[in-house]
Amino acid sequence: MAGVLCGWLNGEVRLSRSLVPGSFAEEFSNGYLFGELLHKYGLQDDFNKFSQSRVASAKLNNFSLLEPTLHLLGVQFNENVAQDIMTGQHGAATKLLYELYIALEKKRKTKLTAVAMEAMRPTGPAKLKSIGSVLYQERLKSLTPRQADLQLQQVSEHFEMKSKAMEDKIARIHISEQQKVQKLREEQRAQDIEKHRIGRRRQNEIMAKIQAAIIQVPKPRPNYTIKAIEAQKLLKKKREAEDTYKEINKFEKSIKLKVPTPETTAQTATELLNVYSDDEYIRKIQKRLEEDTFAREQREKRRRKMLVEQLIAHEAQEEAYREEQLIHRLMRQSQQERRIAVQLMHVRHEKEVLRQNRIYREKQYEDRRLKEFQKALDSEAALAKQEKIDCEEQTIKERERHEKIAVGRAQARYKKHYSICWEVINQIIDLSTKVGEYRILTNNKIPMKLMRDWKEFFFSEKPIYEQASIHPLPNEPSPEQLVELNKMNLLDEKDYGEYKSMTGEWCPTEDNSENKPPHNNNILGHVLRRLMEIFYPPKPKSSLPVFPSFPIKGCILGKLFSGKTTCVKFLEKVCNIQVLSIDTLVQEAIQAFLKNEMKSEHSLISQEAESSVKQNEVSIFINFRFGYDREKRCHEYSEHLNLTCSSNCTLPQLSVRAQLGAASQKLLKKGKSIPDELLVAILLEAINQTPPEMGWILDGFPMTINQAKLFEKGYIGVDPDEAEAEDMNPGKLSLVTDPRAPNKPPVSLPAFDVSVLLDISDTTVLKRMASLKYAEILEEKIDLVRDQVLHRISGFLDTWPKLENWFSVHQNILVKVNAETEESLVCKAVKEILMGEIAKKQNRSKLFCSAQEKLPGKKPLPVTSQDLVPSVPVTPPPIEPGSDEWIYVDEPLPKEIPDFLVPYWENIENAYVSTIKVILRCLRDEQHSIIYYLAGIRKNFQDYLKRPDLKQEFVSQWQSDFNSIADDLREDEETKAELHQRVTDLRDVLWDICDKRREEAEQECTDIMSDGWLLDHKGIAINHFFSLMQVEVDRFQDTKRLLHDYYKAMEGKIPTDDSQNFTRLPLLDIIDIEIPLVSVKLHLQETNITKSKNRGILLKSIKDENSSENVAATFGKDENLISDTWQTAVTAVSDMVRNCLCADTQLPSKSKDCEWDYFSAGLPSNVPVVEVSPVPLTSEELKKQELTLKIQQEYFAALKHEEEATKSRLDLIKEKALAYIEELTVKSEEAYKDMEKWLGARFLAEMSSVEKLIEIGRHHIECSSKIQYEMTLEETDFFLSSDVKVIPDPVPPPHVPQVETSDSGTLTISQLNTFHKQFLQVAPKGFIYKKVFIDIFIEVINLNLGTNYLPDAWMNLTLPDLQNLTSAFTVNSELIDWRRFLLAAAQPWPVPSLTQLLKTLNIFKSVDVAGSGLVTQECYMQVGLWFTGNEDLNSTKDCTEPLPFDRLGCLIKFFFSLFADTRKDPALLNYIEMLLYFAAHSDPVEGVYRALSIAAGTHIHRKEESSLKSAGAFPYIDVVKNEEPLIKDENEVLKYTDEGKISLATLLKVFRDGASTDEDNHRFSSLEKEEGLVPYIHFIKIYKKLGTEDLTPIPVELLLKHPFIQDLINRYQEYKLIVKIFLTHIQHTASSP
Repeated sequence: MAGVLCGWLNGEVRLSRSLVPGSFAEEFSNGYLFGELLHKYGLQDDFNKFSQSRVASAKLNNFSLLEPTLHLLGVQFNENVAQDIMTGQHGAATKLLYELYIALEKKRKTKLTAVAMEAMRPTGPAKLKSIGSVLYQERLKSLTPRQADLQLQQVSEHFEMKSKAMEDKIARIHISEQQKVQKLREEQRAQDIEKHRIGRRRQNEIMAKIQAAIIQVPKPRPNYTIKAIEAQKLLKKKREAEDTYKEINKFEKSIKLKVPTPETTAQTATELLNVYSDDEYIRKIQKRLEEDTFAREQREKRRRKMLVEQLIAHEAQEEAYREEQLIHRLMRQSQQERRIAVQLMHVRHEKEVLRQNRIYREKQYEDRRLKEFQKALDSEAALAKQEKIDCEEQTIKERERHEKIAVGRAQARYKKHYSICWEVINQIIDLSTKVGEYRILTNNKIPMKLMRDWKEFFFSEKPIYEQASIHPLPNEPSPEQLVELNKMNLLDEKDYGEYKSMTGEWCPTEDNSENKPPHNNNILGHVLRRLMEIFYPPKPKSSLPVFPSFPIKGCILGKLFSGKTTCVKFLEKVCNIQVLSIDTLVQEAIQAFLKNEMKSEHSLISQEAESSVKQNEVSIFINFRFGYDREKRCHEYSEHLNLTCSSNCTLPQLSVRAQLGAASQKLLKKGKSIPDELLVAILLEAINQTPPEMGWILDGFPMTINQAKLFEKGYIGVDPDEAEAEDMNPGKLSLVTDPRAPNKPPVSLPAFDVSVLLDISDTTVLKRMASLKYAEILEEKIDLVRDQVLHRISGFLDTWPKLENWFSVHQNILVKVNAETEESLVCKAVKEILMGEIAKKQNRSKLFCSAQEKLPGKKPLPVTSQDLVPSVPVTPPPIEPGSDEWIYVDEPLPKEIPDFLVPYWENIENAYVSTIKVILRCLRDEQHSIIYYLAGIRKNFQDYLKRPDLKQEFVSQWQSDFNSIADDLREDEETKAELHQRVTDLRDVLWDICDKRREEAEQECTDIMSDGWLLDHKGIAINHFFSLMQVEVDRFQDTKRLLHDYYKAMEGKIPTDDSQNFTRLPLLDIIDIEIPLVSVKLHLQETNITKSKNRGILLKSIKDENSSENVAATFGKDENLISDTWQTAVTAVSDMVRNCLCADTQLPSKSKDCEWDYFSAGLPSNVPVVEVSPVPLTSEELKKQELTLKIQQEYFAALKHEEEATKSRLDLIKEKALAYIEELTVKSEEAYKDMEKWLGARFLAEMSSVEKLIEIGRHHIECSSKIQYEMTLEETDFFLSSDVKVIPDPVPPPHVPQVETSDSGTLTISQLNTFHKQFLQVAPKGFIYKKVFIDIFIEVINLNLGTNYLPDAWMNLTLPDLQNLTSAFTVNSELIDWRRFLLAAAQPWPVPSLTQLLKTLNIFKSVDVAGSGLVTQECYMQVGLWFTGNEDLNSTKDCTEPLPFDRLGCLIKFFFSLFADTRKDPALLNYIEMLLYFAAHSDPVEGVYRALSIAAGTHIHRKEESSLKSAGAFPYIDVVKNEEPLIKDENEVLKYTDEGKISLATLLKVFRDGASTDEDNHRFSSLEKEEGLVPYIHFIKIYKKLGTEDLTPIPVELLLKHPFIQDLINRYQEYKLIVKIFLTHIQHTASSP
């Protein structure tokens, strides 16, 4: 059986420890594993209170917690069983485990929880059980020895084992001798028994022969042969085996609920063994039983064979014997007949008795069946009641779990907001520190560009400080490097946007305000749009689904039990609205598939409606990728789509609903959920079948944002996600736009007209769930709702924020209704919302119809070559090319032209944008480098000025020489003259050092100014701006070439290559500096411009000018260089336009000039050209010429617009370049001026400090005195250091050590320590008998000769005096608390008030972080007591006088050693017990109240004053009056006042029973133990009487009203403060002769 239990515990339960059959007694001795076992079955909820320790207190705690649970299971358990298990009695733990096994298996079969089992118990026995549990705990405490006693027992057992070893050795020798004697006796006894047995057998044989003569019953006597005895033994073993097998079967039958049939007995037994025991072990038992059975059968066969042979021989003998005895039997035949008659009567009587017994048994069976039937009825009623209770408990648990989930959500929301705020605060701090750093670097002149960049980082949630370096960038950048790349791209986009729109940093100045951003080139935009449409043809749009117009389209959403279904049912009845529930629709679709629903059987609709259904069906499958066109599709979804396609091809034509039902059924059979696409398709099919005159409303759909978007896509035909991605399509123009481009299609109306949310709180959902009756739940088939309610609430809370944003922000159709009101009001409110929406929709349709009737509906026709103005000599009004009235020329183009020009323009745009961003990034980096450089040279120059010098060495040497002169020579005039000369020499040396440092600083400043940094960075910045000009010129050239090729292609001409005429602007040549020379056409040759000579001259001048005075003069040359380069770029652009006009215009020279004048003025020139033509032309030639002129006019207008835009941007670049160079020059000049200013101020300050030093020296020379303090000359400061003396002070004499003076009746600190050591050695726990105390005192008095152990007044104490002294400290006991005695003997010390005690207690608790109630000496000295030592005693006027002794400070240290536990390392002090000693008062009742206040930690007021009692018979002990100081501030008292409650443990701390529990067992103490004053059981009775059965803390006011407590307080004398006075009668005795 132990193996079965081991298999159960290790295999099924899986305890924390692995068990073997022999370890039950040891492993379960502390009760921890019992608690773990019950906790695994959900019966021990307080398992966290169990301890794995094997000490007595842990065992007592564990078995106290186990007792209620075991009684709940019906297991027999009491204190004796617990003691047997704790002591490791053999079989005790195994027996309890077996009973637990049976009880837990029954509990698992009934499926009852611990709460259910507790609720099924009757109330009367439950109360008795609770009382019995308390008594059980008390009896178990009395039976369980204390841990200290066990440890003492272990020590004693250790020594007893040694003594037993000696005794065992002697005993073994004695036993061996006795065994020898016993063996001889047993041999003799065996011989006697054998003789007696042989004699007895002979006697039995004789008696058998005698009885054989008179045959009473024809039954042979048993043959007591050896073989018969062996057969009997075999039979006995067989019977034992059968009994064992029957017990196993009985055990298995008791486990099963029903009695198995005879045919399945073996199978059921095997299954039970497999379930509840170790399979391998049971298999071995079964195999062994089978082997034993087979062996028994073989033995039985052999035995029967032998018996048959013996029977044959015996029958032959009996035959002869019967013949001899026949005559004797015939003679006694009559006697035999009488005996047979008597036996027959006896048998008849037995049969009658059996019949009566059978009748009685049947009656008992009937009564039992009635009782069991009644018991079953009662059990059903109890189970129904218990199920109701369980339902209520489950509801409560669900509410609690929901509250936890709500708290978790609130915490998550708080953490999210906290993290957001923390990130914002960090960014604010970073921004502030960054601003502070740059304020230091720029001298409080931070550029606005940097501030805007930092603000951009801040608002974009990017870190302001650099996270990692991106130079060089690896192939796989780190996350920090990716962040830096994003920051760089963000600033690039920002700077490019400002540059493009001429805002921010690139905003023109007020002087150049007419330079505004150029307007859009409409002609270029039209050209590019036309090319893009040819190169990127628009994608064909799929046909949109067609649905009839419904009066209302809506959905009702909400949580579980919010009333959605109730509302839609009401609306369906009242408003004639079709209700669509997704669950119902899926079931109907599956049923349609199962019934093979055809299209003709689905509904009777018209032919037009059927065609619309087909069209909508196709759109559904197209929109949701139901066809074969989707290449990447999930495997599980493709299966049911293929099923749909195959059914359409091979099976008869099923309806759409049946096809969708087939796909749904196949997924559900696989245990998968139906995807959102399929659900939406089922809904759309149901909407198709809805009559147009009826509106429809969805019940609880959509539930997720994905379902909402899919339904929107299926109903309207527009995908919201794809609509956002259309802006990123290729062919989008970034530099120009076409105002005539077709606008985006109008935004279609949403799929829903209104979305109603039934708003309800989670608490209301749970209440409605709890209010449902069990019958209703079964009727509505929602058995799993109770388990899913919290899950569904959480799911709704997770998905609703996105849905709310979709319906309220994107579609603006959300309406919320309070669903916590009555059902009728909610339905009425929803009805009003729908009716109002229907009315609004009808009004909108009427207004739309009226507006459509008023519109003419004409659309502009496309423009062709035939629409041009006819050649009529009528002058039309002038139309500006590119205006809204202008008709563009859209002649056909060759296919090669768009294929070349579109990639060419895309390359232009990309190169332009990327190059501008790179240049602007370089300008940003250049600005940072300038700031850091200027700040660096400032800081380095200041550090250079502060470099160390050798002036202090000369000053120290001079002071040493000056102080070395004798005092008698200082008054001599010649000496003074010599000293003045030395001072003059020192001044000259210091001046030389200052001059040399000034020259070095001037040279350093000159080197900084002449290092060429300013010239180099000016050149770098100028090159950046020249690169910007080059980019603009390149853009103009590329645009001109694109327009030229485009219009030439429309004229039918071949475009020419003019790449050799591209203009290139030169850059400055800066040595050893890499300049990003950016160019779009890298393969073209650069042409030299006329300003190259000026560039070389300027470079040379920049290299030569190094002084700070010439920095400002170089700005004029820089300005000339920038202006010349700008003029070059502008001239080049104008020349290209002029050359283009002259080359492309097919007119005479005069007309060319005239045409240039016209285009310069911005006017068209087609009329003069027509008039000049002298040759008559045909109409076709005239139209062709007019088309050519219109193309040229449009081309020249576009080119002129690009020229103006390019010049405008070049002007802005020139303006910003000049401003940048001027700012750099001003900043550099300010830095150089600051360095010169710092140099002059430093030199003057050093000279001034030297003059001050010389003045001090001459003053001491004239005064004839030494310079006592050290003269310090540091940098520009001179001072006399009062901390350093060059002439040492005389050493003062040492103080005399402290000496303690002793009064006549006061013990000194050393005497107190001596007493403490002696008492601690004798009684370490603090309590000692009176007799021992007196003996120690007398011994100290007798041995005090010359040792100064006691004051003189104490030396005359007699035995009666000592007896009176001990009686004052022992009120109701024979023990003395020697700590209380030493506390009284240490007086005088300040008596604390209650407020001081509570304040000290709170300080100790604040230091005691662990809450153990113990502090070390270091913490104790740090906190201190309510008084301190005399701090001002350490200083005296005369060093020869001894310091006064600090008695109070020494008393604080002594009190720690008095009350601390020195057996531990380090020593620990229980501060609560110490303060309880100090709570003593002259009034013992007041002392008890003070002690209660300390124990409870709060101020407990005393309402009734008790009269002071006399101190007793001791004449030398007096009671002092209350010396507690008055509390001036009442708030100090109120701080420690609270509505106090006191526990039983706190009460026991105050009324401690020293006589019964804390006495010391030492060599002087007696073994007698007296009964305590305050038994523990009295307090328990008081607490239970006051209404706390579980001994919880009760209010102090209520406790103090109890008469027992009042009487105890009035007679308790342990908190009486006793003060000793001078023993006057001893003094009189000592003075008398």
